[in-house]
Amino acid sequence: MSDENTPAWRSGFKADYQTIFVEEWSPFVGAMLLVLVIIGLMLSGLVWGVFGGVKFWGDWFNNLIGLGPVLGVPQQTEGFLMHRMSLMNIMLVLGAFSAALLSRQFSPNRPPPLEYLWAALGGSMLGLGAALAGGCTTGGFFNPVLHSSPAGWAMWLGLLVGAAIGLKLLLWTLDHIEWGMQAPPALEIPEGATSRFPLLGLAVVVGVLIWATQWYGSSDEKLVARAVIVIAGFAIGFIMHRSRLCFARAFREPFMTAEGDMTKAVILALAIGMPIAALLFQKKVLDPYLAIPPTFWIGSLAGGVIFGIGMVFAGGCASGSLWRMGEGHIKLWVTMFFFSWMGSTASALLRRLGLTSIDETNVETWEMTKVGFQAYLPEMLGSWGWTLLIGGGLLLLWYALVRYNESTERFTLL
Repeated sequence: MSDENTPAWRSGFKADYQTIFVEEWSPFVGAMLLVLVIIGLMLSGLVWGVFGGVKFWGDWFNNLIGLGPVLGVPQQTEGFLMHRMSLMNIMLVLGAFSAALLSRQFSPNRPPPLEYLWAALGGSMLGLGAALAGGCTTGGFFNPVLHSSPAGWAMWLGLLVGAAIGLKLLLWTLDHIEWGMQAPPALEIPEGATSRFPLLGLAVVVGVLIWATQWYGSSDEKLVARAVIVIAGFAIGFIMHRSRLCFARAFREPFMTAEGDMTKAVILALAIGMPIAALLFQKKVLDPYLAIPPTFWIGSLAGGVIFGIGMVFAGGCASGSLWRMGEGHIKLWVTMFFFSWMGSTASALLRRLGLTSIDETNVETWEMTKVGFQAYLPEMLGSWGWTLLIGGGLLLLWYALVRYNESTERFTLL
């Protein structure tokens, strides 16, 4: 049926579908929606995290191949869908998968052979960096900044340095390595299958809603709590795919193209989230130390540098890799395998070396390790006013540098 013969009411629905599910959202819209979900999690007594689930997968693999007992990795007592962070990650992938189907953007993407090596190298560096910093760009940077911890700002500085070093190294390899640059032929998906993608995506949404409803109505308190994670993780994946929201781009793009929209979207998310989170902590809705790693400042800074280099080679950070996995990028599946394996292995080795093990002799309310401690600015400064002023000032400085670079390209490395 031609458009001329399409009833007006049906054209209206198609136009709205195109706007919501097909056309790319602004990263600023994505950032604001992401903050809404994160605040919703905090009101439920939960914290958004990625690395905990990634490391859980690596722990499982190390135990499967017999390395677990050698490294001191504990046996998992929970399944993939019962471990809180693992479930959230799985739902993030599923949310992005559903969004990719609804927009007909799902496409298995095979990279050139060299990209598999970068995925393995980058993924391993992501694991090592996250093990040192106590988290990835979510748990080591975004959450601590949101929770008024300088650990997040220490990792922020490390990520900037790492992204710049990683970009220079990647450019060097492009000039000196020719092997493995040819991409294999694209996988063709029959048109008949592509045309059914939206229905399949809708089926995934309905299935997730039924799943969450069943768990939420359960008499098991653990399943009720997991139902919230099912919905929140799915929403985060959906939002990040629709808006292409990516922490790796926020740190990499100003050095590469001077484009700063993704960075400004992350700044906006933090500017909205920080005062709301402060209010929740003041009202004692949530313990802020739940999301503050004991890594300020050495672990956060060193981990940030390593993680920053890794995310340039890997092509994404933790959450960015997960939602691109849902879109069909095979390179990011390889990245995630090495991220989880090295994340588990490095965490176990650093703990055995005594670098990240908790100091049991410490009698303070915060935890301490050899690479840092749980730094919480309101207690360090004795004032929420100074805490928010410093946090807001740093966000303003970041914005000013990005805006200046957009106009002058002063910091671009290409």
